[in-house]
Amino acid sequence: MADRPHIAIVDYRMGNLRSVQKAVEHVGGTADMVSTPDGINAADKLILPGVGAFGDGMRFLNELGLSDPIRVFAQSGRPMLGICLGMQLLFDGSQEDAPSPDQPVPGLGILPGKIVRFQSDRGGQRLKVPQMGWNALRWDRPDPLLDGLEQGSAVYFVHSYYAEPTDDTVTSARADYGGDFCASIHRDNLFATQFHPEKSQRVGMKILSNFVGL
Repeated sequence: MADRPHIAIVDYRMGNLRSVQKAVEHVGGTADMVSTPDGINAADKLILPGVGAFGDGMRFLNELGLSDPIRVFAQSGRPMLGICLGMQLLFDGSQEDAPSPDQPVPGLGILPGKIVRFQSDRGGQRLKVPQMGWNALRWDRPDPLLDGLEQGSAVYFVHSYYAEPTDDTVTSARADYGGDFCASIHRDNLFATQFHPEKSQRVGMKILSNFVGL
């Protein structure tokens, strides 16, 4: 039997790594934690997870020397998956931790766009921020991670901020929270979810299984 692809999960001190690893193993993948440039470079597939603040995430990636290796990996053609904060870090910058909305905290700059905060009165509705709980996905274009799922499949979100891509064609699925927002992205070898597949039960396991099978 051929060796299974080596999936690396980036450990940059930003939470929920073990739950992602266990979920990948549950669907038949093998995954190791990596926290060095060499660990990223050697991977066949890469997962950038994360829970917490954007500014801390970028600070730790930079301190560990991981930002440039992640950028190089994203351009390599090898499959890469960002989850929650890991999705947000792929963009140019974020309002979170920023001194002002027009001075965003710089991100990895792999995808053009910005991360913005849900407004409590978004869409004329009174919203609880953060959004915490299950929400339905909708999509109108193919995304290999969504193969085999039904429209309206529910996944689990915990977030106060969301992505506004400059190029909206990278948005592969949307959800509604006082209006549409970007719930997942797909561009070439790059995938990302604002929701947590590792907490999304059957639907999340199918998404991770699709990633393992790429």
